[in-house]
Amino acid sequence: MNKEIRAYNDKQTLGDKEICDQLVTIIDNELTEAENNIWHSHPVWFLDGNPIVGYSKQKAGIRLMFWSGADFEEEKLSVRGKKFKDASAFFNKISDINKNDMKRWLKKSREIQWDYKNLVKRKGQLEKINIPNT
Repeated sequence: MNKEIRAYNDKQTLGDKEICDQLVTIIDNELTEAENNIWHSHPVWFLDGNPIVGYSKQKAGIRLMFWSGADFEEEKLSVRGKKFKDASAFFNKISDINKNDMKRWLKKSREIQWDYKNLVKRKGQLEKINIPNT
């Protein structure tokens, strides 16, 4: 685990730390090619410089966010906004994490991406990335 992400997780309460550690394990196992670091104060994974998935502590619990998750068509992911394509799930105990859901979402995060990396360059306009079938 990245040392900055470990430090982030270690700052959480015991229950939240368990959730965060489980999320890292699943994400790292599924997105082996992704880079990760602390971005805007919380852990984020990137594919080719594009943010894919991350998590943060919020009042409602640990929020797992997929930058392009609105297009995953997953009822357990709630879509937050209309301008961007993010969707999230909240976890309050480790048993809330369904590994099969996580693996499916992470697979979709690799296949369905909007170009957040170039959002500023495009003056706030999102474009879908065409991912070749693997």
